[in-house]
Amino acid sequence: MKPLTDQQLRDHAAASRRGALEGFLGSGGVALAASLYAQRVSPSYRRLPPSLKTLAGIILIAPCISIQAERRGLEYDKTQWEGEALRVMDEKVLVEERRWLGLSLKEKIEDWSSRHQYTIILGGWAASLGIAAAIISRQRYQTYAQKIVQARMWAQGLTVGLLIGAGALTHSNRAKRAIDHEDHSWRDLLEQQERDRILAEKEKAVSVGVPVPTAGREAFSARYSES
Repeated sequence: MKPLTDQQLRDHAAASRRGALEGFLGSGGVALAASLYAQRVSPSYRRLPPSLKTLAGIILIAPCISIQAERRGLEYDKTQWEGEALRVMDEKVLVEERRWLGLSLKEKIEDWSSRHQYTIILGGWAASLGIAAAIISRQRYQTYAQKIVQARMWAQGLTVGLLIGAGALTHSNRAKRAIDHEDHSWRDLLEQQERDRILAEKEKAVSVGVPVPTAGREAFSARYSES
């Protein structure tokens, strides 16, 4: 692996900053539009103190900034792949696509939920808070502060349930994920180098008219199976 140059580091930082700006503008626009709409149609929202309104915007904007910045950084990293590493990653993408297409609907749901646990937990917390607030706000015999506290308690209880479910799912899939995600990238890279060498020898043999015996991929893989 070649060390990164100063220019590559600067370009990566610039891509991450661009992603952060995109996340801020996109989520900030959505948060502002939602706040203005709620301010116009919801008396309950108008009674909220400015600090809580600001907190609601931060809860939406901050994750979007982080996620989009990381996405742009990863996109830049992929543009720097070259040689055997690029071909190995392309092959891994094809293998993953075939694996996904071969899963049943239940297995797809389990696979997706295991890879997006935090998204499900955060989304479930936000949805449960909104639903609880909508239901509790109809009660006429509670003060506004009591309604906020009760909605938060309902949301926390539902979030604990989501955490327990996520923990159970993680525990059930731990052994399988450990096997499926065992890192053999070094072997894949060596195999790709060997395939490139064999292909180069074949092309050279064809150009000079001399056959060159080569070993298959299975023989090469067996050579490293005990490593």
